[in-house]
Amino acid sequence: MTGFIRKTHLFLLYSQINYALSTGKIIIITAPSGSGKTTLVKRLLDACPHLAFSISACTRKPRPGEVHARDYYFYEETEFKKLIEEDAFVEWEMVYTGKYYGTLKSEMERIWDEGKCPLVDIDVQGALAISKKYPGISRTIFIEAPSIEVLRERLRTRGTETDHSLEERVNKAKVELTFAPQFDRIIINENLDTATVELRDVVEKFTGC
Repeated sequence: MTGFIRKTHLFLLYSQINYALSTGKIIIITAPSGSGKTTLVKRLLDACPHLAFSISACTRKPRPGEVHARDYYFYEETEFKKLIEEDAFVEWEMVYTGKYYGTLKSEMERIWDEGKCPLVDIDVQGALAISKKYPGISRTIFIEAPSIEVLRERLRTRGTETDHSLEERVNKAKVELTFAPQFDRIIINENLDTATVELRDVVEKFTGC
């Protein structure tokens, strides 16, 4: 019984040390559409309990089933602009006219206060903006398909794109790929299981967990 208590105590102590090491760090992941980022992020969150998904803020209306502070922080445009004036964002951008998206500083603090490491799933420009805001404590990871041809085929097999929208996404991906060298790590998602292992290894080495 004493041995069990000692092992339990050591496990709890080890967990506390791991959380302490991850606190104050940020994992930032980006990828062109069709690279498999969403699946990889889900796998990473399932495998690494010391990570917490960073909830973005936006000015669009909630879709059916979406909940404020769970899926997004939903704000009216006037509220969002007021937060900009108050310097409440790590990064923000107007994606379309009147449609704003951003990452709140308070969201980073919320996750750090929980003793966890924020995982930010964001576009290329947002990723680079956050890494500049938090130099040294952030790790930027760029996920890409093995080739543009593979990416195009993945988008086609989704069955959600018209010929026009598919080529728009492919052309956007080509532009995004030019930013890949600015990221700390590039992971080629040719095999999902291999990419998952590589991604988890990068994160665990950086966070110490």
